[in-house]
Amino acid sequence: MIRFIKSILLCLLSCLTLFSCIEDQDFNQFDEIGVTPTIEASILYVEAPESLVNASTQTNVIDQEFNFDAFSSDVFSKRVLDGTITYIVENTTESELSVSVELLDVDGNVLDTVIIPVAPAPMEMQQIDIAYGNSGRSIDIIKNTSSIRVEATNVSGTQSTSTLAEPKVILKSSGKFRLEIIQ
Repeated sequence: MIRFIKSILLCLLSCLTLFSCIEDQDFNQFDEIGVTPTIEASILYVEAPESLVNASTQTNVIDQEFNFDAFSSDVFSKRVLDGTITYIVENTTESELSVSVELLDVDGNVLDTVIIPVAPAPMEMQQIDIAYGNSGRSIDIIKNTSSIRVEATNVSGTQSTSTLAEPKVILKSSGKFRLEIIQ
């Protein structure tokens, strides 16, 4: 008899548990899911040894244009929300330089320019962050960039004689951008 009562109570509690927690599920929330990943990648790496810096007084130590269609591809340009390009300059030469980085569109028009004054060695690594999007310059600059022009000009003499091993000027950059991926 006790066994029978326990069985009835167990069935009754199981039924009450099932009915007490049931609520209609709303699967339409799936349509509202949005993902905004942040991607980061290297953009440029350029270096010039001290001998090249000394060979070019008041002329360009570096004058080069790089094709960079990654920003203007539809996969990126239609989804980018905002981001930052970080430029890092290291100078172990005794020369003072002026570095200019220009973002160009497909027709060669300048969309944006960043000028970086570079002190002679000993200098600490110099970092410049340029924001694009809501908190910075127009995101359209990034969306339309097709190539990048880098110019470095020696603004000091040709007598740089650094005592450091393998003196050179290094410019590197990277980008960190948020993209919107909508389901």
